[in-house]
Amino acid sequence: MSAPDLVNLEGHSEYDVTWPWKRPGGLRPGATAVLRVKDEAVNLPWVLPPLLRATDRVLVVDNGSTDGTPDVARRTAEELGLGHKLEQATYPFAVARAGAEHLATPERSVHSLAYFYNWCFAQVGTRYSWKWDGDMVLTTEGEVSIGDLGWQVGDVQSIIRVPRHGLYVESERRAFLDLGLRNAEEWGFPIGPDFVFTKAYEWEIRTTPQPVRSIGLPHGLCVELKHLDGDEFAHWTDPESFATSYRNKRKRREWTVFQALKRGEVVPGVHEITAPDGVHVVDHVTQTWLPQAPRPLEVGLPELAPTSPAQLDLARTQNSL
Repeated sequence: MSAPDLVNLEGHSEYDVTWPWKRPGGLRPGATAVLRVKDEAVNLPWVLPPLLRATDRVLVVDNGSTDGTPDVARRTAEELGLGHKLEQATYPFAVARAGAEHLATPERSVHSLAYFYNWCFAQVGTRYSWKWDGDMVLTTEGEVSIGDLGWQVGDVQSIIRVPRHGLYVESERRAFLDLGLRNAEEWGFPIGPDFVFTKAYEWEIRTTPQPVRSIGLPHGLCVELKHLDGDEFAHWTDPESFATSYRNKRKRREWTVFQALKRGEVVPGVHEITAPDGVHVVDHVTQTWLPQAPRPLEVGLPELAPTSPAQLDLARTQNSL
């Protein structure tokens, strides 16, 4: 048996990493969505159905859930008749929170975000992968788009950017959709030696070769669930640091919107949405409201000119990068 490619510092040999493309038989065609989850039982009944229908495989890696997340994942897949598409794994080590805690953790530690992600994606057996979150829900339009891409991306060296929009859920019938920020992160990647995870500033980052083809999907295909009665920033060391880091534009926006809504304020770019009787607001937004919104979907706010000395300093720093 060949030696593993990544050996963790703590000596947990059963969690050493062997790259999947080195296994006998290599990788098979298709695409796998990989979800690294902790206490996502409330979200998975919305997240998994469109994802299971749109991809070849869905791998759910549980990281210490206490709310029955693995059981909910299994039950959701079985109720759809798609249990054969679901794989589950367990990663039992506490993972450093993004930000300062992540920076202080050695990259080869089992507690490192980069090591955790490399281990998760080393379990994939297909040639393509989707880096998915346990709170990201495809719209009906998004499900079709990801499904159509599945047969096209298996043998290409391209990354795919998937725009997502924060959906702040207040109750079963009322939520707030944030279309005030343009955000299209890289979520689709080939499985191969050019696309692995490494330690970056506040979080992990997936390496990509230069040049690489990047495909951007249109807005309106995916929402990210945020519950106003929950702790949506528990995976960050210090959420208030969003205000001082130019790299955290998206998180700064989420923090601003979340805190404003908790105070009863709706900031520009946020749409208040009420679902019809008998329809959950998540279903209403993903199956009706967003698919029926006029296209092209208007997303983003005008950039405001900096007015304070601190804003001017931040703008100069950004422009120098």
